Amino acid sequence: MTTAQQSSQPVYGIHPLRDVMIQMRDGVRLATDIYLPCHGDGTVVDGKEKVPALLVRTSYDKTAPEWDDVIPYYVRRGYAFVIQDLRSRFRSEGDGTYFHTANPWEGDDGFDTVEWLATQDWCTGKIGTLGSSHRAITQTQLALRKPPHLSAMWVEAGPTNIYRHEAREGGAMSFQMFGAIHLHALDCHEIGNDANKARLILEAMQNMGNWLKKFPIKPGETALKVAPSLEKTALDYYYRGDYDEWWNQECCNQEPYFDQHADVPMVIACGFYDNFVGASANYYIEMNQRNESPTSLILGAWCHGGMRATGSAHGDVDTGEESVWGNEIYNPERLAFFDQHLKGLPQPDNESPVRLYVMGTGDGTKTKFGNLNHGGFWRDEAEWPIQRTQFQTLFMHQDGSLDSFESMEPDSSLTYTFDPDNPVPTIGGQLVGMFEIIPPEEGGFDPNNVPAFMDQWTNARNNLREVVAAGGWHQKEGPQWINAKKPYKLLRERPDVLAFETDPLEDNVEVTGEVITKLWISSTAVDTDFTVKLIDVYPPSEDYPEGYHLNLVDTIRRARYRDSWTDPEFLTPGQPVEISIALWPTANVFKKGHRIRIDVSSSNFPRFDVNPNTGDEVGRHTKMVKAINTVHTSSKFASRVIIPIIRSEN
Repeated sequence: MTTAQQSSQPVYGIHPLRDVMIQMRDGVRLATDIYLPCHGDGTVVDGKEKVPALLVRTSYDKTAPEWDDVIPYYVRRGYAFVIQDLRSRFRSEGDGTYFHTANPWEGDDGFDTVEWLATQDWCTGKIGTLGSSHRAITQTQLALRKPPHLSAMWVEAGPTNIYRHEAREGGAMSFQMFGAIHLHALDCHEIGNDANKARLILEAMQNMGNWLKKFPIKPGETALKVAPSLEKTALDYYYRGDYDEWWNQECCNQEPYFDQHADVPMVIACGFYDNFVGASANYYIEMNQRNESPTSLILGAWCHGGMRATGSAHGDVDTGEESVWGNEIYNPERLAFFDQHLKGLPQPDNESPVRLYVMGTGDGTKTKFGNLNHGGFWRDEAEWPIQRTQFQTLFMHQDGSLDSFESMEPDSSLTYTFDPDNPVPTIGGQLVGMFEIIPPEEGGFDPNNVPAFMDQWTNARNNLREVVAAGGWHQKEGPQWINAKKPYKLLRERPDVLAFETDPLEDNVEVTGEVITKLWISSTAVDTDFTVKLIDVYPPSEDYPEGYHLNLVDTIRRARYRDSWTDPEFLTPGQPVEISIALWPTANVFKKGHRIRIDVSSSNFPRFDVNPNTGDEVGRHTKMVKAINTVHTSSKFASRVIIPIIRSEN
C-alpha cells in the first residue's frame, strides 16, 4: 500500500452540529450531523478558513458507532464530516414511505444535500462522498444527477443493478435480502413508537433461519406486514422474477443511466467474498471508459464490509495479515485520495489504477486460531480486466474429470435428481445481510422488552449474528449449516452435486478474473435451476486429513432466464440447451498439488430460493416436484469452463 507524500495533519478539534435539518426541494427536511474543524480556542472554521466536506448518506442511523473511529480522523485533518439520515429514516422527515434500496427520491435528495453544503460559509465548495453497501448506492444515485459541487467519490461494495447484484442473482431470489429488510424495518417510521409492531420484527429476526424455510410467502403472512412499504419491497424482490419496468427504474438499476454520471475522480472498492464484487468491477470498467477523471479499483480478500475488519479470517479461511486494512490503513488511504482531489495536495507515489489481493499463497496449515492458512499478496495492475490474461478452456467429462481435451464420446452425460424438499445447503460464500438476532436462551435480549423508537436498531445490531456464515469454508455439511443432515457429508458426496476437477496441478496456477461456465443441460422439468461453484481443492494433510475444499465463488442461473431476463422461455423436457453462467471475479493461486474443481447442482439454500421445478409464476407456486437434471459431456454437447489464467512474470 502507498500513502501520500504529504497529507493533512491532525491539527484541529471537533465542533459537532447535531440534527441540522437540511430542506429538500419538496420541503422535506433531512436530519444531518455536521462535524466541523475548530481551533484550540473553540473557534470554528468559517468564511476566512474554508474546508472541503465529506458526505455520507445512510439508512443505518447517522449516530451509529461504526463512525466513531472515522469522523474524528478526518475532521481533525481539516475536513467537515457530514452524515445524514435518509428520508423517512431515523430523525429525518418524510411520509414514512421507505422501499429499502429502491427509493426513487435518493438522487434528488443527494443532489440537494451536496449543493446545500457547497453554499455554507465554512465550505470550499468541494464535496466528496464515501460509504459502503446502501451508502454506496446513494452515492451512485446522486452522481447520476451531476451536482456541480460533487468533486470526488469513494464507493465501496455496492450494487449498481439490484436485480442482478442484490435481489435476483441469476433470476433466483437472494434470500439474504429478506433478512436484510427486517433489519431495515426496525426503527422505521411506519412502526414508530408502536412496541407491538417492533416486537413482531424482533421475534422474526430471532427466528430468521426458520422463516427462510417458510417460502413461498404471501402479503400479510410475515412480520413485515407492520411495515407496509418494506413488505411491498420484499414481495417485489420475490415475485418480480422477470426484469420489468419496476426493476428498470433508475433507483433500482443505475447502469442504463451511466451516461448521466458525474465525471469526478473515483475509487471503487470491494472484496472477493462480497456479493457485490462483480458490480464493483463492472462499475470501474464503465467509469474508466466513460470519464476523463481518474478511476481506481481496489479488490481485497474481504467479506461484505471487510475493509473495516481488523482480522484476516473471512469465514474459516485466513488470507494473511497483509490482507487486513482496518482503519489503520483504510483511513489514511481515503485521506490520501481526498487530499489530492479536494485539497490539491500531492498524489501518492506510484499509484496504480488497480490494486488486487491475490489469495492462495499460504502454506495450508491451521493457524493458531484454527483457520486455514490460505494467504495471499497485494499486486498492482494497470487495468481491469487484466490484458495479459490467457483463457484456458477445460472440458467436463462423464468420469468427473476436468481437462483441456474435448470429449470424443458421442453420447455421454451425468444425471442427478434435484429434490426441492432437500436442497443443497449453503456453506459460506458471497453473502450480504444474512443476519438474525441471538435468541434469549443463547444470551440475546428478551424481545418482550422492546427498546424505545430509534433504539431498536442499535439493540439488534449489538446482538446480531449470521444465519449463514459468509466467506470461505470447507465444503462439508455440518450442524451449523441450514438444511444439513446427518450423516454430514462432503458436498461432493451428495448425489445431487456433480464435481468436475482437474488432476493435481503440476505448477502453481493463478486464476484471476471472471470464470465462465458453458453448460449443456436438459431436464424433465420445464424450469429448474443450475448452480456453479469454483473450489480450490487442497490435498490431504496432517491438519486436514480429508483435504480442504475451499469455496471461492458461486452463483446460480434459473433456466427460464437462460437467454433473457425480460422474456423467459421454458425448457422443453429432455431437450439439451446451452446455458452460460459467469461467476463473479476472483483472484486465487491454485498451488502445485491442488486441484481446480467446478461443482454443479441445482440449489444453494438459503443463499437462493429453491426452484419448485413446476414452471409456476415466480413466488406463487403451490407445490414442488423433483426434477431429473442432466449435464451433457459429449463431443456434440460439450460442457466446459473458461478459466482466466495469469502467467507468472518471473
